[in-house]
Amino acid sequence: MAQRTWFITGINSGFGRHMTEQLLERGDRVAGTVRNMNSVDDLKAKHGELLWVAQLDVTDTPAIYAVVDQAFDQLGKIDVVVSNAGYGLIGAAEELTNEQITHQINTNLVGSIQLVRASLPHLRAQGGGRIIQLSSVGGQAAYPGGSLYHATKWGIEGFIEALMQEVAPFNIGLTLVEPGGARTNFKDHSAQLAPGMEAYEGTPAAKARSNFGDSTIVPMGDPAKMVKIMIDSADQHPAPKRIALGSDSYTVIHQALTSRLAELEAQKELAFSTNYPKEDAL
Repeated sequence: MAQRTWFITGINSGFGRHMTEQLLERGDRVAGTVRNMNSVDDLKAKHGELLWVAQLDVTDTPAIYAVVDQAFDQLGKIDVVVSNAGYGLIGAAEELTNEQITHQINTNLVGSIQLVRASLPHLRAQGGGRIIQLSSVGGQAAYPGGSLYHATKWGIEGFIEALMQEVAPFNIGLTLVEPGGARTNFKDHSAQLAPGMEAYEGTPAAKARSNFGDSTIVPMGDPAKMVKIMIDSADQHPAPKRIALGSDSYTVIHQALTSRLAELEAQKELAFSTNYPKEDAL
């Protein structure tokens, strides 16, 4: 297989780290971003020039454009852009601080949108490419205690699904990845808790908080297997629109979609009743 070049945000931990390790081991080049440049010193020492690293906080929109431009300028063609950087925010909507809300949206949603937008001119100029957007089971289903996280993931799914159709004429394919729970360091390093409110004690949102801190709850998902499927998706043509990873993701998304479809079908007569009569249609 010919060597590919990948641009990946957030390669210091989680899926980003697993993906970078697998790609470098097989001889691909990776342009990766981190907030702390020292966090991937081991990978740089092992793989040398195969790994290009830049410092980036995806809440800094001008910096996103500068780093993306620099990566394309220095590395030439980039085959796959992976929008991976993000984190979870746990707590009832009322418990969240305004600062937490703004940072969650700026990281998971605005940051992802701007990364993709910054990449599009380069991908069009080179005749195409692939974009992989990390979403979540939480982009198709919602749990109490995750309202703002879901807002960002449902938001990015709508953005990417529309964009798929906009850039198809330019040979740019997009894929949404929807993992369930995986044995990464998400709980310890990539998630935040809102300050609790007494009023929510004993509610479903409080249960989400206690589950989050329960070390006996171990996710079933193997991140290495999940990442391999993400990488392999770059060879699929056309690009798969969505990839659900993990039995929990499949089960929960299936239940959510089935329930929504049943609710919609039950409203068919009501929906059609709001039309003008055919004889009055303009």
